[in-house]
Amino acid sequence: MKAAVWHGKRDVRVDEVPDPVIQAPTDAVIRVTSTGLCGSDLHLYEVLAPFMNPGDILGHEPMGVVEETGRDVTALEPGDRVVIPFGIACGACWMCRQGLQSQCETTQVTEYGSGAALFGYTKLYGAVPGAQAEYLRVPQAQYGPVKVPDDVPDDRYLFLSDVLPTAWQAVRYADIPPGGSVAVLGLGPIGDMCCRIATHQGAGQVIGIDLVPERLARVMARGAEGLDLTQHSDIAQTVRERTGGRGPDAVIDAVGMEAHGSGAGRLAQSLPGLLPERMAEKLAQKAGVDRLAALNLAIDMVRRGGTISLSGVYGGMADPMPMLRLFDKQIQLRMGQANVKRWVPEILPLLGADDPLGVDDFATHHMALDDATLAYDMFQHKDAVKVVLRP
Repeated sequence: MKAAVWHGKRDVRVDEVPDPVIQAPTDAVIRVTSTGLCGSDLHLYEVLAPFMNPGDILGHEPMGVVEETGRDVTALEPGDRVVIPFGIACGACWMCRQGLQSQCETTQVTEYGSGAALFGYTKLYGAVPGAQAEYLRVPQAQYGPVKVPDDVPDDRYLFLSDVLPTAWQAVRYADIPPGGSVAVLGLGPIGDMCCRIATHQGAGQVIGIDLVPERLARVMARGAEGLDLTQHSDIAQTVRERTGGRGPDAVIDAVGMEAHGSGAGRLAQSLPGLLPERMAEKLAQKAGVDRLAALNLAIDMVRRGGTISLSGVYGGMADPMPMLRLFDKQIQLRMGQANVKRWVPEILPLLGADDPLGVDDFATHHMALDDATLAYDMFQHKDAVKVVLRP
C-alpha cells in the first residue's frame, strides 16, 4: 500500500509499504477513505525528530471502511463505516472508566513514561503505524472505532478523530462562565474549532488571535473577534482593554511548543537535531525545552482567577515557568491529550444536517495521498488551514 513516511527532518515521502494485517484478537483493519493532516504532525516534521525512525508511517486522523476484524471485535463487521480516534484505548481499565482514555493503562507506553499509545506519533507514544495510508491496523478495535452513517460525505464525521474532541475538551477545560470571555491563541484547525465551540456553548465574547490573515478571516466570519498579532505592540493589553480591563475569563493556548517569538527556545529545540540519534533522544527526554511565547502570553493576558487551557502540544522536560505570576494571579491551568471517547456522545448530536460547527466546509484543501509531501510543505508554511488527504 501507499503511505506517508517519515525519512528525516522536513522529509516526508509517499512510499510503498507492507499492507497491515490482524496481529491480535482485538485488532481491525480499515480501508482509509479520508485522513487529516494535523498541527501535531508538524512537530514530528521538525522538533520531535529525535523520537522518530526513518520508515515511520505518519498520521492520526482517519476514517474509513472496515475490511477485517479480529475474533474479539464483535461490534464491527466488514463494510462498516468508522472514524478512528487518534488515541488508542481499551475502554475497560480504571483510567478509561474515569473518562481519561488518553491515560489508558492497557496501552500506556511505560518505557517512556507516557500515556496511551497514539497512531503515527513517535516512539514516545508507541510508534504505532499511522493513518496517512491506504490501510490502517486499528488496535483495541473492540472499543475505539466510532460507527457513523454511510450516506453523508466524510468531512461530516472525519473530525471526530481529533479536531472536534480536542477542541471540545479545550473549551470545557477553559471553564468559560456563561456569557463570559475567552481568547484563543493560534487559529490553526484546533484554535479555529475552539472559537466555534466556545460560541456554540454560550461564550459572550470570543477573541481569536493569530498572524495569518486567512485564519483570522475564518473565525471572524463565524462571529468571533479577530486580532492580528503583528498589528499590536502589546497584544495582552489590547485584549485586556476589550475585556473590561481585567482580561478574559479564559485563554486557550492552541499553539504549543513551536510558538513564534521564541528565538532562544527555537535554538534550544534545534540542538538535539544536531546530535547523533541516541544522544539527541536522551537530551530531548531530559532537557528538552519548548518555545513558550504563547503560554507566557496566556499567563499575562488571562484575568486574575481565570483559567488557561492548553490544547497545543508541549514536549519540554526543562521548561522555565513563571511560577510567581501563576501563583499571584491565582490562575488555573488545565491540559492534556483529548479523551476522545469521553466527548463523542456530546459532539455527535451536533453533526446533523444543520451543521452548527461548520464541519462540512472546515477543510480548506482536499488532496490525494500521493501529494502528501506537498501537503506537509503547504501546511508548515501556513498556506493551508486544514488538509484532508484522500488515498
